[in-house]
Amino acid sequence: MSSIPGSAEAPRPAAEVAALLALNALSVRFAGVPVVDEVTLAVHPGECLGVVGESGAGKSLTFLAALGLAPAAAVVSGAARFGATDLIGGSERTLDALRGRRIGWVFQDPMGALTPHLRIGTQLTEPIRRHTGLSARAARARALALLEQVRLGEPARCLRQYPYELSGGMRQRVLLAIALSCDPQLVILDEPTTALDVTLQAQILALLAHIKRERRIGLVLVTHDFAALAGLADRVAVMRNGRVIETGSAAHVFHTPREPYTRELLAATREPAIPAAVPGASRAAAPVLAVEDLTVHYRRPGAWRRRPGLVALEAVTVAIAGGASLAVVGESGCGKSTLTRAALRLIGAAHGRIAWLGRDVGTLPERRLRPLRRALQLIFQDPLASLDPHLTVERLVGEPLEVHHRALDAAARAERVAAMLERVGLDPALAVRRPHELSGGQCQRVGIARAMMLAPRLLVCDEPLSALDVRAQRQIGALLDALRREQGMSVLLVSHDLSAVRRLCERVLVLYQGRMAELGPSEALLTRPLHPYTRALLEAVPVADPDVQPGRLGAVPLAEGGAPIKPGGCAFRSRCPRASVRCAEEHPPWTEARAGHWVACHHWQRGADGMLWA
Repeated sequence: MSSIPGSAEAPRPAAEVAALLALNALSVRFAGVPVVDEVTLAVHPGECLGVVGESGAGKSLTFLAALGLAPAAAVVSGAARFGATDLIGGSERTLDALRGRRIGWVFQDPMGALTPHLRIGTQLTEPIRRHTGLSARAARARALALLEQVRLGEPARCLRQYPYELSGGMRQRVLLAIALSCDPQLVILDEPTTALDVTLQAQILALLAHIKRERRIGLVLVTHDFAALAGLADRVAVMRNGRVIETGSAAHVFHTPREPYTRELLAATREPAIPAAVPGASRAAAPVLAVEDLTVHYRRPGAWRRRPGLVALEAVTVAIAGGASLAVVGESGCGKSTLTRAALRLIGAAHGRIAWLGRDVGTLPERRLRPLRRALQLIFQDPLASLDPHLTVERLVGEPLEVHHRALDAAARAERVAAMLERVGLDPALAVRRPHELSGGQCQRVGIARAMMLAPRLLVCDEPLSALDVRAQRQIGALLDALRREQGMSVLLVSHDLSAVRRLCERVLVLYQGRMAELGPSEALLTRPLHPYTRALLEAVPVADPDVQPGRLGAVPLAEGGAPIKPGGCAFRSRCPRASVRCAEEHPPWTEARAGHWVACHHWQRGADGMLWA
């Protein structure tokens, strides 16, 4: 590999094993504008190269271009070799023989990467039969073995299922199985854990580390998260504005970075301070939102109408006071989004009371809810998918004014839109653009601007930061906190990102399989958790330290987490180190263990080692 300015690693010995993939001065231009600029990188057998940088740094495009997958408008120059094969300018037949057979790829969005109308078995056996020539029966047997290797529960059943029937973690394991299906020498992983909760993220990263050791394959991990790299990467390349600005061993880049930009990205992974309460906010006033004994059932497709459905949420009671901030956290499928949707009357509840601004709205007809809805606004998880692609930013942000302030003329609306765009850190000149012309961070700011146009009393944020790089996360988080303080607004944050929770929220509610596990002040709950499930979530959070994180991943179970168990007793007992006979027989009561700190655990006073908690 040729020398790169700012590199912290010594040149490789000439006798060293040849690189699997070697890029030399690889560049990509659109209409003459360089987007990837003379990138020189290499990855060798048995090693993981981590490529890190902000959104738009050119990370994914670099490897897409190397494999002939860049957009048609891209002009690619430089050299890329896989072993002895030249990739740039190679024929489609040559590239097809490599892609899927000797080079695997795991995409960022598992749902988007899988064909929705084909069963998993069909999608997994297709590359096997195409590249190996195995019979349908032999390919199916290999597919079954692959699902077992990626530790997917009930692999035979999974082969018969469609992508929408699988959880996010299951879909990501399926993509990994497809990438490994033809025994590749190199696998490129493009943000494979971005949309996963901390437990699933730890399991996927631990599984990748295991596969790298067992198969001695090369890995390229493309990410914006330094902590995700810490347990897996042998070498790290930092990209900015299409260029590689620093490379080196993981230890060198993490502990002694040379570039200020690298130090800035690493600093963004540090734990932030717990947010203070909004000045003047009264916790004695009527809550902005309150739910009591809220229970939600989801009916199985095709089930008899009177048959009880699956319990998605059970007996949840929580309230948010004016100016307060509450986070709802837990693994995928724990009921976080179900709670917010039911509380906002977007889905029906089987039981329970819902109150907005002190008024019981559980049985109100929709027409009587409309005047109240303007006080409760929602920011969606996917910033691009939540915006109408046909409308300009001005129309998108101004639409609430068209609905609720019809007396305003077009000029007045445009003036308010421009002011709000400036308030959320966007240039008002962007008002004429459409969503596809914006970055992910810009789309998220547009979503915030739209939600803030009516000065809501409560802002509900459903995973607002998960698709953003670390600097954009800090910027959007700081913006939300500033808006909350300025307007005395309440915030309900649904998230699996505990660092975002720590930055933005005063209280945290932890859900497990639809039930409340713990509720308390952020500082106490995130530093001195009482429930073993909360403790497990915190222990799964990756640490941006290559000296520590590999050992943490080594202790992570590779298989999927515990499946739902029979009713009765504590739902977490199959995964709990403190479980006893009582846990199987009695559901734990909701107990105020400390002032304002509640927990549902029979043994909250004792740690995993049986000793009393301090």
